Amino acid sequence: MPELRAIPVEGIGEVRPGDDIATLVLTATKRRKLEGGDVLVITHKIVSKAEGLIVPLESVRPTRNAQLWAEKFKLDPRITQTALDESHRVVKRGHGVTITETPHGFVCANSGVDASNVDGGHSVVLLPREPDRSAQNIYRALKNRLGFPVPVIISDSFGRAWREGLTEVAIGLAGMKAFRDSRGAPDPYGYKLKVTLEAVADELASMAGLACGKLTRIPACIIRGYAYQPGRGRARDLIRPADRDMFR
Repeated sequence: MPELRAIPVEGIGEVRPGDDIATLVLTATKRRKLEGGDVLVITHKIVSKAEGLIVPLESVRPTRNAQLWAEKFKLDPRITQTALDESHRVVKRGHGVTITETPHGFVCANSGVDASNVDGGHSVVLLPREPDRSAQNIYRALKNRLGFPVPVIISDSFGRAWREGLTEVAIGLAGMKAFRDSRGAPDPYGYKLKVTLEAVADELASMAGLACGKLTRIPACIIRGYAYQPGRGRARDLIRPADRDMFR
């Protein structure tokens, strides 16, 4: 097995609407340069900030529904309202948590609306409108300037049904396939694998999240040593279709 390395990209700093993510990454990696074969994982937060998807909470007018829910669980009704506004449907509500399906097809808490690492609670950041396209734009910009491809994963923290805690997942992807498909390959004992479709984009996102942490202000990570499969992969491919989803 090859050695895998997760290298946090320090020095990106505060990202503002209109900033060019590729330029920020290349500036921050002058000392520890990107190499052929690397994969770049970027938190969605800086992508959303660069795309201007920041909502000042003072501009939000909660409905009565949002106010009642927030009062019951001591939440900010403006965040509750923004989560509802950003949802395609409410999947489940309970214990002060609102699980929604976003227009992208992600099932997560509060439609991915997040007040952490923004401005101290005065504003929230939304998910990118088209995260696969955002990843593609960064991927192309890096390839044009570096002269070689570096796949890009945009990550976010999701909870999981039946499991406590959060983990990083890929919500945007460009330059590599989202899966490693081992179906039909024999294991060391000669048994042919039948269902092994490994969500490597999610695994690499989690590796980057573990290396960078949540409170370090390090929003990007280089994954080095993983033999990814080049291709037109999308994070959208990781969403299970409704006709194969046993829990809808």
